[in-house]
Parts: sequence; structure tokens; C-alpha cells
Amino acid sequence: MKKNLYVKISSKDVLIIADIQKDFLPGGTLTVKEGDLIVPALNEYGKIFSKVNAKIVASRDWHPQNHASFTDQGGPWPPHCIQETDGAAFSSDLKLPKGTIIVSKATDPNKEAYSVFDGTDLGEQLISQGTKRIFIGGLATDYCIVTSVLDARKMGLDVVVLADATRGINVKPDDVDRAFEKMRLSGAIPATLEDFPEPETLTGVESSAEVVADEPLGKFYVKKKARMRSKGSYKRVRTEH
Repeated sequence: MKKNLYVKISSKDVLIIADIQKDFLPGGTLTVKEGDLIVPALNEYGKIFSKVNAKIVASRDWHPQNHASFTDQGGPWPPHCIQETDGAAFSSDLKLPKGTIIVSKATDPNKEAYSVFDGTDLGEQLISQGTKRIFIGGLATDYCIVTSVLDARKMGLDVVVLADATRGINVKPDDVDRAFEKMRLSGAIPATLEDFPEPETLTGVESSAEVVADEPLGKFYVKKKARMRSKGSYKRVRTEH
């Protein structure tokens, strides 16, 4: 049985929500199975971090129409998340708090970029603001999540993976399990909503800013480590409260 962590968060923390875009959800051109099931958990995390006025980042694939990753360009994926199209939009069910920082990635037509740090200035922001640790959830576990986590660890950042708020593609059997193992070996720590305080018990002021780009980020504190593992279907959020 998994023992709950004790997670203390503050306004110096950062939450990264990766690629909750329509093309990765049911009906999209590159659907991640059950990708829509993690949205309620991510909304809950958004409330938790917003409550303490922490910084929240939402990344998105923002491909040009002729991106090298597309099958018609010799790549492995069907065209997806093309700039300014409906498929590139965030899910309408994703409730991004006001003040969320939007980071666009994979904008170079000649280069694949899974990591939220690849080809963006997010890493520079984190380092320049003295960030030590980040939380991350979203899509897909075996591509954008694992590469982002490994890049963050290479930069010396501590990382918590929101294990109940990720889903993977599993092109090859066990890709997701291998991704979790890589993250565990890198020093990343898993957590779930059970490890966090209820939003109602936190003190802090909700941000009133509009969605912006390029703002300071932060850190968090965790006591105890838990075994990194992949999760089953997300069944409930705070017992549906």
C-alpha cells in the first residue's frame, strides 16, 4: 500500500501542465488513450497551486503545418496541434487559473521537441528565478513528460511527477512503465492528490492576472519518498467532492 507523502506548497512552487490539447484527446488526430480522464485531477491541482498564489505553466505543442514529426514529412506522427487550429487548442474541460503562463514548444519545422524545455526559455526562467523544484503532469507520459522530467533533472531541479495526472501512448508495450522507471532513476518523486492538502485548508490569494507568458517560477517541499509507479484509470477526484 502506498504511504501518503506530506507535501507542503507555497507561492514559490511551480506547476507544469503539459499538452492538454484537443488533438491528444478523444476525437483528436493523435489520441492518448484515457487522456481526458486526467483533466479533473489537473483542475484540482490548479486549484491547489492557485490557492497559494503559486506559478502555473501550461505547455502546448505548437507545430507549423510542415513539421518534421508529421507522417507527410517523413515523421512518425499524424499531423497534430498545428498552430492556430482547433486541434491545438487546450481542452475546454481544462480550467487553467488566471495568470497561467503559456509555453509553446516544437515550433521549429525541422526539429522535434517533446520536452517543455527544448527550444523554449522556460529553463532559463526557472534558473534565473532560483527555482529548485517543480511539479509536472499531463500528456504524454512516455514522451513529453519523461523528456521534460529528465531535462529538469539535468538542470539540477528537483521534480515531482503527478502520477494520477499523466497518461501515455505506449507505442511499444511497457513504454509508460519504462518512462516511470527512467524518471524514478533520475531522482524524480511521484505524488498523487492524496498527498496534497485540500484547497479549502490552504491560505493564499487567488491570482487576478490574465493568462500571460514569461513570469517567475518556484519550488516546493516534500517529506518522504515513494516508489515511482504508473497508475491505473483515474477513478475519482477527492471522492467527488
